[in-house]
Amino acid sequence: MRVIRSAEFSGENAWDALPIERIDDATVRLHWTDAPYRWHVNDGPEVFVVLDGQVDMHVRDGAGAVLVHRLEVGDIFHAESGDEHVAHPVGTARVLVVERAGSV
Repeated sequence: MRVIRSAEFSGENAWDALPIERIDDATVRLHWTDAPYRWHVNDGPEVFVVLDGQVDMHVRDGAGAVLVHRLEVGDIFHAESGDEHVAHPVGTARVLVVERAGSV
């Protein structure tokens, strides 16, 4: 057993991760970031929980238009397989991500 204090975790580079658990084919990781990720499409669902800070989640709708959702502490973003998105932290942020192992 262990207690993870997410507020104490920081990385040297944007999107550094602390692996927490692998459950079957899914991983649970705590990420620290101060820079945007990159546009990507996961090969399975993704659950993204903001634990600290704010994140602007940019998503493309079916017509290719970009929508931006401001995520606050406690907010959860759920992407289905095939949903194109990119996370832009506002300052620094810590997020818990659950996704298929090996997903980008």
